[in-house]
Amino acid sequence: MIAAIKPAGAKTRGLLAYLYGPGRHDEHTDPHIVAGFAMLGMPDPGRDENATLTQLARYLDEPVRLRNSEFGKKITDHVWHCPVRAAAEDRHLSDAEWGEIAQRIVAAAGIAPEGDDLACRWIAVRHADDHIHILATTVREDGRRPKLHDSGIRVGDACRQIEKDYGLRRLKKGDRTGTRAPTQAEMHKAQRLGWEQTSREWLQDRIRAAIPHARTAEELLAYLEADGIAIKARRGPSGDLLGYAAGCPGDLNKDGEQIFHPGGKIAPDLTLPKLQARLEAGQPEEHPTARRNRPTTAWHQATEALDSFRTDLAGDTRAQAHITALGELLEATAQQAPAHLRAELQAASKAFARAQRSQIRAEDRAAHAIRQAARDIVHTATGPDGSALAALIAAFLWAGIIANRWHEAKGHAHQADAARRALHHLQAAADQALAPTLVVLEQRQPKQEIRRTLAHDVRAAVPDHADRILTDPSWPALAAVLADAEARGHQPHQLLKEAAAQRELATARQPARVLITRLQHTSRNPSPNPRAEAARRRATVPLTGQQPTGTQPPTAPGVQPNRPRR
Repeated sequence: MIAAIKPAGAKTRGLLAYLYGPGRHDEHTDPHIVAGFAMLGMPDPGRDENATLTQLARYLDEPVRLRNSEFGKKITDHVWHCPVRAAAEDRHLSDAEWGEIAQRIVAAAGIAPEGDDLACRWIAVRHADDHIHILATTVREDGRRPKLHDSGIRVGDACRQIEKDYGLRRLKKGDRTGTRAPTQAEMHKAQRLGWEQTSREWLQDRIRAAIPHARTAEELLAYLEADGIAIKARRGPSGDLLGYAAGCPGDLNKDGEQIFHPGGKIAPDLTLPKLQARLEAGQPEEHPTARRNRPTTAWHQATEALDSFRTDLAGDTRAQAHITALGELLEATAQQAPAHLRAELQAASKAFARAQRSQIRAEDRAAHAIRQAARDIVHTATGPDGSALAALIAAFLWAGIIANRWHEAKGHAHQADAARRALHHLQAAADQALAPTLVVLEQRQPKQEIRRTLAHDVRAAVPDHADRILTDPSWPALAAVLADAEARGHQPHQLLKEAAAQRELATARQPARVLITRLQHTSRNPSPNPRAEAARRRATVPLTGQQPTGTQPPTAPGVQPNRPRR
């Protein structure tokens, strides 16, 4: 059940005309009062043919009129409006049940506390099966104003209890970190102009997409302006940036002027102070040309930045910082990913946005490595090879699981749900990214004898998961990866142990695939040869009694001195 308190209004009669009218699309049927203050003698135009909307408005406005006549400063923001809607799958509620629900909501809000005979006047009008509208005038019978501070939180808590008591769909408790829902006016405007999103939703997506491209708030605003977004900066006498507002191109008011939305109204974490904390918390960045000189390694570096994600969640403020930066890295990857993966990664990034913020204040400086990896990726000139991207998406998947568990442990219901929705898209992207690599690897699977030897390594390294790995359809491809790694000087047994320690396999849907992405990342370079390394040190480090340059050390009898190859 959702109760959405609207901004205070000034015209009681005008709101009544809407509640008792046909609606914008003739959707209002049989409007009538189901509950209200001092019902005895209150006119109901929906049930009494002699009652009028004007009479009802005067009845509700009487305490306001008396107060305005006694005091010089008139009250004009006295209309309190709160639609209350049940979920589509909820059972049909009777008028009596809706009346009881309305009484509980006005009591929770402070409009009409239980047992208070001098409370505000209010009514609940029902003109559809699934919702009611509560209208109140916010001057009490004794002339005082009600205490409505934090009324939205109290009403939300009341709705959660009502859902439980009436057997309705249970929603998650609010935590003040969600974005404001689009108003009906915004939705109608977007529909009229043919937009897929409202202006605030569009701006939120664009600002989040720009964050990895900037190091300071000034750079961010400049980047947004270059992208065609209208920006209004608020500055102090010294020229310092104090705040900002953004506008969607084409979003104009009735006078043809650009409409601007303050950052905090776009999303709670997009205020200027919070953006500054995120953007300016990292280590000094290297020159941009240096980034462009290593396009093929940025993706591997991003995976390495996520390798310690689980251990980095020690401490609430550090954990929240790393989860916030994880969302930025995911957004950067979505922007630079190949076209066939971009839709799923963008959907994952958008879903994860709610998981990036909670009531825990983030220690942003703790996550500079992940945030730097995001900046490197958006400045990379070329895309990754298939195995590098598959490894990074697999790392995202595991980091998302860890973030989901952390939010669940902290009781962050909305954030945990957001992380779960992101995981659904990340899993789809991971499957798509790995598919071409699997085809190539399965064609190169080693011979049966080598596979048996590698299977022994699997059973020795990860005995608890060996059966699932060896019966996984992707086991032949994993065997090919292990054989390749062994050819580069690695020990399969050791690689498997390290991979299993990095990413638990109990939750893996297909453990062989998880190991493939990990091993391709960790074994991509040849293993150092201990003998060659020792020889290199002997050749470069001066020793006691070293022979002068250009002389040949003595040789044993019968042994020919080394000669240079020709």
